[in-house]
Amino acid sequence: MAARSWLFILCLAVAAAGVLQTSAQPDLKGFISIDCGLEGKTGYLDDKTNLSYVPDDGFTDAGTNHNISVEFMTPLISRRNYNLRSFPDGERNCYTLRSLTAGLKYLIRAAFVYGNYDGLKKPPVFDLYIGVNFLTMVNITGLDGAALEEAIVVVPDDFVQVCLVNTGTGTPFISGLDLRPLKSTLYPQVTETQGLSLFGRWNFGPTSNTEIIRYPDDPHDREWVPWINPFDWTVISTTTMVQNIENDIFEAPLRVMQTAITPRNASGNIEFAWDAYTQPKDPTPGYIANFYFTEVQLLPSNVLRQFYINLNGRLVYNESYTPLYLYADLIYEKKPFLRYPEYNISINATSNSMLPPIINAIEVFSVMPTINVATDSEDVGEN
Repeated sequence: MAARSWLFILCLAVAAAGVLQTSAQPDLKGFISIDCGLEGKTGYLDDKTNLSYVPDDGFTDAGTNHNISVEFMTPLISRRNYNLRSFPDGERNCYTLRSLTAGLKYLIRAAFVYGNYDGLKKPPVFDLYIGVNFLTMVNITGLDGAALEEAIVVVPDDFVQVCLVNTGTGTPFISGLDLRPLKSTLYPQVTETQGLSLFGRWNFGPTSNTEIIRYPDDPHDREWVPWINPFDWTVISTTTMVQNIENDIFEAPLRVMQTAITPRNASGNIEFAWDAYTQPKDPTPGYIANFYFTEVQLLPSNVLRQFYINLNGRLVYNESYTPLYLYADLIYEKKPFLRYPEYNISINATSNSMLPPIINAIEVFSVMPTINVATDSEDVGEN
């Protein structure tokens, strides 16, 4: 599978309606949702998520506002991405997000839609940091291209900075910025010294590429993107409520866990792959994965579904696995896989299994060393 970009533009397709006064504070859920480059002091309510989006004046005092070219203002992208803020001056420009809870885990997500806003027909390449920690190189391909970058980190202070760094290959810009608090028990791979940079969060089972699941179906507002392959996979589903296991440390949303895939060939395997996303500042990324499973079919007591998970021919989990009926469960990695240029996953039925394997969803992250997430004393554009 091509890395990172094929459905990012769909993740940004959310219509909006309603208005509200701007605020540089988190809302009652602890969410901060910024429409970068939005003129004025008035925000709005998104009519799909009912989340409040605010202009970015209260978060940075650098940069200039622009609209994307009219030809790219299509229903495929939301009102939020019709405008952006660019930073032609200074090497490093930052947004400062305040009134946070020190020591808490946060999901931080940044959106970038170029839309030939500058008329140059040349998307820039630049770096994105959380505090002093490198997150990723933003590299948009095509005038209508988009990027969505996300990290989960522990924020040690009551604020955090998200910074765009000019690397000499075009003017940095940003279309949207989100912050979502997470329970301290979620994502145990995230610590004070290690964050997670999202490579992909895929939901197996939807039949439409536009069926992206986020808030309110996911209370944490993670974006679950469809991965569809009707030639090799058959979708199975349930309308019955799926419950979380006790002390669930990932809390996958109900809608994600109500659908799954199984091989179209009943004697076959579930197979998919991704290529390592190498960057000059991260040439050998280390990946971890969270595999989500729920048995969505009520099986007779004498029928067994059991399988192994293999990565490039090696067992990911040393024991066979049987999914629980209508309970959300998962297999997850605490440490990165061995480094490979390509990661090939194969889920294979055991010799005792009477049914083919299934999977509901997967998250893939690269690990991100963190030093001092909050700030850099030389940052420009902080408030």
